[in-house]
Amino acid sequence: MNAIAALLPVSNIVVGLDVESKAQCFAAIGRLFEASSGLSQARVAASLAAREKLGSTGLGQGIAIPHGRIPALADAVGAFVRLARPIAFDAPDGKPVDQLFVLLVPEQATDRHLQLLSELAQMFSDRAFRARLNEAGGAADIEEAFRGWQPN
Repeated sequence: MNAIAALLPVSNIVVGLDVESKAQCFAAIGRLFEASSGLSQARVAASLAAREKLGSTGLGQGIAIPHGRIPALADAVGAFVRLARPIAFDAPDGKPVDQLFVLLVPEQATDRHLQLLSELAQMFSDRAFRARLNEAGGAADIEEAFRGWQPN
């Protein structure tokens, strides 16, 4: 199993999240991590927003990888969110985003953080993988796509 699939439980996959902005999206993601991992909703949303102020985490092709550091987090956790409709994300291609992989790491996890971001970038640069995510009917199909991904 790849490193990303290992930190993505099916309970952290949301399909059809209905939000209108990054702020609403980050708040909803905070609630997801609060329910699944006991993290503070406000802390998660603030961490994602703070990182976004440094530059957009939008990759292009409708994909974004918002990420943040969370004090006292024991290990990296992830979530995948497919939005009900795309939102503006300041991506390099100017297109709105409708699929997000959210990565939270411990405050001091620099090397691990970079390794995970690198693997996510590889995944999302794979056209067939993006197509599989777009065609996935629900959370179980999305989890299977992540578990089945192998680097080229």
